[in-house]
Amino acid sequence: MTSPRFAQAVTERTLSLNTRLCVGLDPRLSEYRDVAALRQHTLDVLEASAPYAACVKPQLAFFEALGLPGFTLLEEVCAAARTLGLPVLLDGKRGDIGTTAAAYAAGWLSGPHAGDALTVNPFLGFQTLTPFVQAARENGGAIFVLVKTSNPDQQDVQGQGVSERVAVELARLGAEESLEPGQYASVGAVVGATHPADLATFRNLMPRALLLLPGLGAQGAKAGDLAGAFHSGGTGALASASRAVQYAQGLDVGAAREAAKGLRDELNAALGV
Repeated sequence: MTSPRFAQAVTERTLSLNTRLCVGLDPRLSEYRDVAALRQHTLDVLEASAPYAACVKPQLAFFEALGLPGFTLLEEVCAAARTLGLPVLLDGKRGDIGTTAAAYAAGWLSGPHAGDALTVNPFLGFQTLTPFVQAARENGGAIFVLVKTSNPDQQDVQGQGVSERVAVELARLGAEESLEPGQYASVGAVVGATHPADLATFRNLMPRALLLLPGLGAQGAKAGDLAGAFHSGGTGALASASRAVQYAQGLDVGAAREAAKGLRDELNAALGV
């Protein structure tokens, strides 16, 4: 198996544009006068921030909350991102058993409103990951499995070595793929940027996994604390910021562009790249 297209595209974009930033899109209806204004602003922020982003991460909850117009907008966002050359990582944290997991995998990793990658919840058991892994591999995509999330109360479920157990399983899944040096597997991991002291540990446990680092900006994580998640040359991880970009100064698209540029530059300075 060659390097999955999502992982390869993200790594190539990281190196060619010198960016490790994942721009999250969280279109909150409460911020707008109507759905039309939400749609336009979301698409404008996507275009404005694209030059500074390695990928884009629509948060499915906000699109689902809009009903049918939200799904229509999601398809527009995915199409616009691909026109801009941006890989699409859908943040849905899906997870279930049997045919339901297979349906989620089919719905979000193939088809018109699918992403190139999807966040996945492993806490119903490792077997539930199988349909997502298969769909990602069949479609040249990726999954990002929750390992240690950015919220403070993650410790309730993910403590006492649970996160480490998940990481070991993800490393095993990644080892099933025949990868060249510098390539990453179709099975990635979510490790909160709000846990800087743990990043190097999880980087070492999952050497071939792309790491998604949520929490940059509004949740308090700092670019300067994230070096442990990256490999030499600044590859292997994506630092995600959503509100800090999309609503950097209200609905000012120019401010969103400058916020994305600033976060990119902060990450590069922290990594010395």
